[in-house]
Amino acid sequence: MSRPSLLHSLASLSLLCAFLPAQAAPQEMPAAMPRAEIEAGLKSRDHALFIKEGWIRDPYITLGPDDVYYLTGTTPNPGDPREHNDPFNIGLGEDSIVGGTVQIWKSKDLIDWEPLDPPFTMKDSWHKEPGDLVWAPEIHWIPEMNRWALVHCPEPKANFALSAGSDLSGPWTHPMGPRLGRKHDPSIFHDGNHWWMLWSNTLIAPLSKDLSRFTAKPVRIDPSGSRPGPNGQPISRIGHEGATMIKVGDLYVHLGTAWSTDRMRQGSYNLYYCTSRSITGPYGPRKFAGRFLGHGTPFQTRDGQWWCTAFFNANVPPLPRKDIESRDLGETAQTINLRGTTIVPMEVKLDEAGEVAIRALDPAYATPGPDESETF
Repeated sequence: MSRPSLLHSLASLSLLCAFLPAQAAPQEMPAAMPRAEIEAGLKSRDHALFIKEGWIRDPYITLGPDDVYYLTGTTPNPGDPREHNDPFNIGLGEDSIVGGTVQIWKSKDLIDWEPLDPPFTMKDSWHKEPGDLVWAPEIHWIPEMNRWALVHCPEPKANFALSAGSDLSGPWTHPMGPRLGRKHDPSIFHDGNHWWMLWSNTLIAPLSKDLSRFTAKPVRIDPSGSRPGPNGQPISRIGHEGATMIKVGDLYVHLGTAWSTDRMRQGSYNLYYCTSRSITGPYGPRKFAGRFLGHGTPFQTRDGQWWCTAFFNANVPPLPRKDIESRDLGETAQTINLRGTTIVPMEVKLDEAGEVAIRALDPAYATPGPDESETF
């Protein structure tokens, strides 16, 4: 199917879903784009690519030491029938589809995805009462240990675990154990000879070489300045969740997630960033990275190009792309992302002034909408 005909079909399905009650929504979700279309899009880097179907939030992609891509995220337990009979479950509340298993897939080309045996469940947790939910898992290769690190939340049951060896498998060990404490959306970042942990949008602290403890008290890394909050109070934080970090040249890039309106589940779920020459700050002003990219993972393909993951996070079925740049979405949580894993090409560069410039290359993701609470 050509790209225009595929987009027309997806838009038609989205429009149909939008006018049907949730219980009557079509149960057949769009399949991932065909191989030829993804291959062409990986080369052209001018539009988003829907690379994998399946209920997921917070998709995380990394290129492993074996030159293979790994994908994980917030998922149901394997085989949960609600993937089919409740396809637009938002993952929140008593009816949440979110499970207690870390699901991981691997791919050589970002097209064909092979599931691994689930390597971690909450039974592998260090908690005596581990709970039954895994949110926002990330996996990081620790070259000096020849092992993988896994972090996840929710905050009261967060884990920071190390694989038994170079494979993504247990038995898992917990270098920090209860010293980890409560951590919302933990992420780790490697800088030179040190690992750092970020959490709670955003605190950051360095880890010891054996990853068993923090070696300094955490500090906040808010962007400079503030924006007007919905209740009249100024907001200085970058967002409310999904903190992560990359490095571009000598600059640290702190990324965070927020709703465009700064009201929970109203508007679009977006990605923002700020930069500093020191990992602990001070950081410059908050900047816009991409619409509908909230809690996405900026990652590099093996050719060095930047992409960001994206996913369905809304209170209504996906919207059609047509004229989305000019649509005010502030009434409720809305997105153009299909249910599954989408990747969006990103421009990540140093501009003439030596500052980091980041922006989505797909026009539907590249500009803030009319519902944006801050002017960029």
